[in-house]
Amino acid sequence: MSFIGNVVRSAAAGAIALTLAVAAQAQTTLRVVAHSDLKILDPIWTTAYITRNHGYLIYDTLLGQDEKLEIRPQMAEKWTMSDDKLTWTFTLRDGLEFHDGQPVTSADVVASLKRWADRDSMAQQLWTRVAEITAIDAKSFKLVLKEPYGLVIETLGKPSSLVPFIMPARVAATPSNQQIKDFTGSGPFIFSGKDWKPGDKVVYVKNPKYRPRNEPPSGMAGGKVAKVDRVEWLAIPDPLTAVNALLAGEVDIIEVPPPDLFPILQKDKNIALYGWNPLGSQIIGRFNHLHPPFNNVKARLAAFYATAQIDYLEAQVGDKDIYFECNAPLTCGNPHTKTYGDLLLKPNLEKARALLKESGYDGTPIVLMHQTDLQSSNRLAPVAKAQLERAGFKVDMQSMDWQSVVSRRAKKEPPAQGGWNMFFTTTVAVDAANPVANAFTHGGCDKAWFGWPCDEALEKLRADYSRATDEAAKKDLAFKIQDRVMEQAHFLVVGQYKAFGAYRKDSVNGWLPGPAAVFWNIQKKGN
Repeated sequence: MSFIGNVVRSAAAGAIALTLAVAAQAQTTLRVVAHSDLKILDPIWTTAYITRNHGYLIYDTLLGQDEKLEIRPQMAEKWTMSDDKLTWTFTLRDGLEFHDGQPVTSADVVASLKRWADRDSMAQQLWTRVAEITAIDAKSFKLVLKEPYGLVIETLGKPSSLVPFIMPARVAATPSNQQIKDFTGSGPFIFSGKDWKPGDKVVYVKNPKYRPRNEPPSGMAGGKVAKVDRVEWLAIPDPLTAVNALLAGEVDIIEVPPPDLFPILQKDKNIALYGWNPLGSQIIGRFNHLHPPFNNVKARLAAFYATAQIDYLEAQVGDKDIYFECNAPLTCGNPHTKTYGDLLLKPNLEKARALLKESGYDGTPIVLMHQTDLQSSNRLAPVAKAQLERAGFKVDMQSMDWQSVVSRRAKKEPPAQGGWNMFFTTTVAVDAANPVANAFTHGGCDKAWFGWPCDEALEKLRADYSRATDEAAKKDLAFKIQDRVMEQAHFLVVGQYKAFGAYRKDSVNGWLPGPAAVFWNIQKKGN
């Protein structure tokens, strides 16, 4: 690093340290049991929701999606589109500042969007049409397209992984396949690195210089007002211990308690269950397409025909009022829903075993990663092991914490060399319903989501969908995309459920609904 670079970095660190020192006198602390421990801090490097939630605390976005799923200005003040629909010009609002005191400029936004576009599946579709993106001056920049594209604003305003968070240009210069080391943000809270203790707690303090929009909060948009001085994420992996801490008033919120503990929570009049993600979530199993046996479509289809969704849903969720079976790759309950009879609902073991034999499977145990500490998916792998073994697979289920899964799933090495064959995860419905935003439908080889399927036909369908302007054409293409996903068994759909959080009514209010658990607008009572 150059001498000037060292000076700039030192000055930035000093400015943030001074802000943190002032905030150390905080009087109001919101204590939260997050859905996972936080170990990876770069929300562009990983799609993990815990890192996305961390990103929403310390960064801001150019645009934001409100609770009606409409895209609104956030860091942007306004935007315009040229008559030929090729040039989009964005203007930033006044008063934007990074945590180190430096102004947010259009150069920062351009650099941040470029890095994000190198990783995000929806952004990659947009960027195939981008001729250039350049700063005009400190407060405005232009995005010039090669051809008109109907999803520009929807892409730049996408609310969930990967979110186009705005970072300083010096940070966004980090190659997208490397994790950032500087966490200078632009949002309502500041990450307190000195207080971060992986496996114990993560600390954020109010950014006193943040200027929220002068409008009510709505979803991921509107005024992001920090109403507490300090947010602490506490790592309590045992759910019963977390529930007891909430009942005792030692914590204020549990982001996602398991449904089998709802009866305990409902007995306390001071506790409220809250469906903060009203559109719900989808559970999926992801295959590694690079290595045997799942580099063979017949082996993947064998896993499909061995599947009974109800076993997964009963094990993980257990409450029939919360979960429902659904074999639509783009989720149920939206205009693009297409279902597939009994596939994934009623197993056909005879067909599964025949397909597995045809695949040439040699009996090598598949490495199934099992996250033990994530309440939304920690009970799925044992169900998969049992179902796969009934079809003739041998399964090596390896247990680890979720952050270890997040790190390991990025490895392309063979399973015997530290790689993997399969794991399970969840995605919010707002991410999954659109086939361009849905990371699992990406068939772009090395640029695809973990598992790296190569499917030129699928990519053409996604590209055609992104160009379509007629709703009937979009629906037809969405159906064809789902057909292709199911024919090639790109990922295993396990069903859907609605996630609930729990909080103390006598302690906090103001928890906003949305696809991510956010902590602006939440107020500690009596303060």
